[in-house]
Amino acid sequence: MTVFYLAAAITSEVIATLALKSSEGFSRPVPAAIVVVGYVLSFWLLALVLKHLSVGTTYAVWSAVGTAAIALLGIVLYGESVSALKFASLGLIVLGVVGLNAAGAH
Repeated sequence: MTVFYLAAAITSEVIATLALKSSEGFSRPVPAAIVVVGYVLSFWLLALVLKHLSVGTTYAVWSAVGTAAIALLGIVLYGESVSALKFASLGLIVLGVVGLNAAGAH
């Protein structure tokens, strides 16, 4: 269940962040409500995950996967710029999380 909770926390955070863009500065009530509910749900799920995983591992995975997902969705949904540097940077984020998890395993 812990992995499911972490995946759900990441998903709700990504949805909330996408809704944040759509809320147009919280001037649109439905996207603004999605932002609030999404972030509250994400943090609640993170609290459940932290009962079983270390805070370093949990936050590294949550933030890295969320960051990578938002960057990729920004490209796909909003036509944000694409470059080799952007993809290399996303790769470094992933490598950083792998490194943190490997360092914590010993």
